[in-house]
Amino acid sequence: MVALAALGALALAGCGGDGKDGDGGAADATRGSDAPATVELPRLDGQKVQVAAVWTGPEQENFTKVLKEFEKRTGASVTFVPAQDPIVNFLGTKIAGGSPPDVAMLPQVGAVKQAVDQKWAKPLGPEARAELAENYTKGWQDLGSVDGTPYGVYFKAANKSLVWYNNAVFENAGASVPKTWKDFLTTAETIYASGVTPVSVGGADGWTLTDWFENVYLSQAGPEQYDRLAKHEIKWTDPSVARALTTLGELFGRPQLIAGGADGALQTEFPTSVTQTFTGGDQPKGAMVFEGDFVTVNIAQTDAKIGTDARVFPFPAVGGGRPPVVTGGDAAVALKDTEGAQALLTFLASPDAARIWAGYGGFISPNKALDTAAYPDDVQRGIAEALIAAGDDFRFDMSDQMPQSFGGTPGKGEWKALQDFLKNPKDVAGTQARLEADAAKAYQN
Repeated sequence: MVALAALGALALAGCGGDGKDGDGGAADATRGSDAPATVELPRLDGQKVQVAAVWTGPEQENFTKVLKEFEKRTGASVTFVPAQDPIVNFLGTKIAGGSPPDVAMLPQVGAVKQAVDQKWAKPLGPEARAELAENYTKGWQDLGSVDGTPYGVYFKAANKSLVWYNNAVFENAGASVPKTWKDFLTTAETIYASGVTPVSVGGADGWTLTDWFENVYLSQAGPEQYDRLAKHEIKWTDPSVARALTTLGELFGRPQLIAGGADGALQTEFPTSVTQTFTGGDQPKGAMVFEGDFVTVNIAQTDAKIGTDARVFPFPAVGGGRPPVVTGGDAAVALKDTEGAQALLTFLASPDAARIWAGYGGFISPNKALDTAAYPDDVQRGIAEALIAAGDDFRFDMSDQMPQSFGGTPGKGEWKALQDFLKNPKDVAGTQARLEADAAKAYQN
């Protein structure tokens, strides 16, 4: 964790372009298929390949550009299938109806395991395995494997330990970038005193609240406890969970520090939590928003420029611990054992595919063979370089490792319990009890 934290702090200090299309530089030179191919793909003329993912908006558009390059190289016809969240439920319906997509992008480690347990997923073929072994560290390979057999290719990763801030607000308030949780609360109070609400929270999307908890818990309790809680080897009634919730309550319990208060946050979806931080000049609805590197996609929908108007710092260290490094990611998994499905997984495991999306921003690749010159600005380049430099020294999003019914379903399990906690942050024990009851049911232990 030290490597990513140290490099991240250094990289994030840099300023870059705004990451929007047409900003010139290295990104324009590497977008599309201009760069030499590094992987050989079979001819698939006349074959059809369906790919399901929950991505919408800019994410869907940029992924479609990756699929277009695959079509160009192979002659296959690829169709993007919009999926509902949770995608496992969507896929179950498709499979029951006899029409599964060839490939699905699964956003949770637990979803990959569930797809294998249900006998939906097909193991990676030899070509995809070779690309995976060459381009990914063992940690990322293991995340896509079940019982030692590789099934998934983590195409898109995320650094989910970042706080983005409106630089004009910070300058007007005389606020400094915090390094610890105590400093973070002090910075928030300084910004509040300047007349701007300090923190924007997308509480309508429960997954953002799980990310808040996980960063606090990882830094405060440490990686070993984090791993144990992720596997439900310790209960959610454990004192370490109480400490993390109590710490999180130091923010959630001060509604004046949150845009719209608790009620407003619970009605704010993630994209809005970002855009409202970077609209309104130096009088936005919120001065800071916590989330991963993918925030750049939403910032690009405002007039703010990344690196100047919109800046970023690592999630602060909590309780004397190290700054947390929580990652997420989307794994490509074959649901049909076809030549087209295996060829697409091989392509997605190559730097060729990652290079295309990297040039458009809002994307970080765990592929260590990708030249980071592909990223559109110094901020995203620094985040990517830090992730690669960390090797296997990171922790994957905890809720994404859990059974979908507990860690990844809107209105249920951890999402719902933390939304209720945001509304009533004094109820630490009650929140723990609800979390444990739902976890025990989901883990069946």
